[in-house]
Formats: sequence, C-alpha cells, structure tokens
Amino acid sequence: MTYKLSEARNALSELVSESVQLVYMDPPYNTGRDFYNFDDRFKSSKDYREGLIMPVIKEIHRVLREDAVVVVHVEPKISHHIRIVLDDVFGENRFVNEICWKSGGNHHTNKKLQRSHDSIIVYSKKSSFVFNAEYKPYDPNMVEGSKRDERGYYQTSALKNAQPEVIPRPNLRYEWNGNHEQWYVSIERMRMLDEDNRLVYGPSGIPRVKKYFHEMSGIPVKDIWDDINQIQMGEKLRYATQKPVSLLERIVRMYSNEGDLVVDPFAGSGTTGRACINLGRKYQLIDINPEGKEIFERSINYARLPL
Repeated sequence: MTYKLSEARNALSELVSESVQLVYMDPPYNTGRDFYNFDDRFKSSKDYREGLIMPVIKEIHRVLREDAVVVVHVEPKISHHIRIVLDDVFGENRFVNEICWKSGGNHHTNKKLQRSHDSIIVYSKKSSFVFNAEYKPYDPNMVEGSKRDERGYYQTSALKNAQPEVIPRPNLRYEWNGNHEQWYVSIERMRMLDEDNRLVYGPSGIPRVKKYFHEMSGIPVKDIWDDINQIQMGEKLRYATQKPVSLLERIVRMYSNEGDLVVDPFAGSGTTGRACINLGRKYQLIDINPEGKEIFERSINYARLPL
C-alpha cells in the first residue's frame, strides 16, 4: 500500500531553513496495524525507512537551526532503522543520546521478556547545541542523615585518583599533606579548598572534598527515565499512542529555550503543543489525521496538568 504521510514532508518543506530549535517526532512504528487514528502498515521495513523516515529526516535537517536537535521517539524493535537514517543524514558523530523511557506496558508474554520501555533518540545539527540539564531533588531523609557543619549538610567525594595508570596526568601529580599522589584537582585548587575549610582528611591524611547539598542543583537526570508515568485517566484523549504531557515538557525544557519554535511532524493528539503552551515556546503541529486539530483544541484545558 502507499502510506499517505507525504504531508509531513510537504509541510516541513514550507518552513524556512534553519528556523526551528527543536523537532520532536513520534512517527508510526511499522507495527502492521490499522489504528483508528492512523494506518501503520507498510510494505516492508525498507519501505518504512526509505519511503517515510528518510524524506522527513532530510527536511528536518534543513529546517533545524545550527544549535538544534531532533528527538525521535520509537520502540526498540525499529530503533535501528531510525539510527541508520539519522546517521546518513546528520552523521554518526552527531548522535547525542538514546534515552530509555520506562513506559510500562500491559501486554504479558511467556515467550520472551516483556518490553517496558521506549527509545528516545537524540541527534544534533552541530557539535554545540542547546541543552538545559534537568535535576531531580534529593531525598530529604538522605540529606538530613548526612554529615553537617556550620555551612549545612554535605557529602564528600574523592580527590585522590585511585587508578592513575589508566589516565596518567603528570600535571596533577604532587605532594599534599605528606602524600604524593595523582589528584583530580590542581594544587592551586587544592590550596583554595583547604583554606575554605572544604577538605576532610582521613587517617592517612588523604583529603576528600565537602559538597554541600544547598550548593548543588540536585540529582542529574541521566539517560534512563523511570520517573515519568504513562498518561493518567484525566489526561487521556482516546487517541492511540498518546504520550504524557510531562514527558514532552521534559524534552522541550532540555532542548529549547523560552520563545523558541518547536515542531512536531507527527503531532497526533497535540501533546507537544500542550507542553509548549505550558513552557512558553512557539509550536507548529503537523498530522494527517483530520481530527487531530480538533482533538488538540479540546485538549487545551488539560495543557497545565501537574507533573
């Protein structure tokens, strides 16, 4: 069959080159199923990759700004097809991350391991791109159970390199407090930490540095996301493959700034648009489903759902 998704490519072709800060796309997964909202059947994996994904990715590369990224949300079964296309268009060295989102899953099977995550693949246009790191708060019980001085609660981290032979750094080898070691900081930095009472010494005189919780941003969000649940009842719009607003909000916050233009060429129920409204971004949504715009407009009342 001929899959009618040239609309995504055609709509992207109308955008000005290098005008978009972030493209998020949650394309069909080549499941072989006819969903109520869209038909996800292709002749072959090659037809899926070359007939749909490749033309769209080429247009995305054209419209992205120099400091922009594309984020592609797919299931692991087809993620390699997406990576092949992104490597061809963006270049292998433009791979940024593959994020595993713990999406749950209700389909039980005794024949193989049950899939419980989606793959979210990130590629950049250039080596330097917009990235706003996300942090999760520390557990209050963990903080209050830590050591404390007049500055506040803190934890310590090593300053001595325990494996200097792995990455030799002669410029970081020096004697401190009777110990000649390879350290993680320069001697000038070590002196400054010592003068500021930020060092804790062990029985052998090896120092560790204090890190105060109130001076740190929190626990960095890494490439496994298990803290965002699937869509909840109050958010559901009866749209196949709908994603939670909180997931899109994290992606939009990370890879764009307020006022930037975000584009979703497979917008579905418009979750990307709802996230952009919440976060002060401009957005353009594209979808072949004629009901998509109506569903999105109905959903605006849910656009500020709590995380």
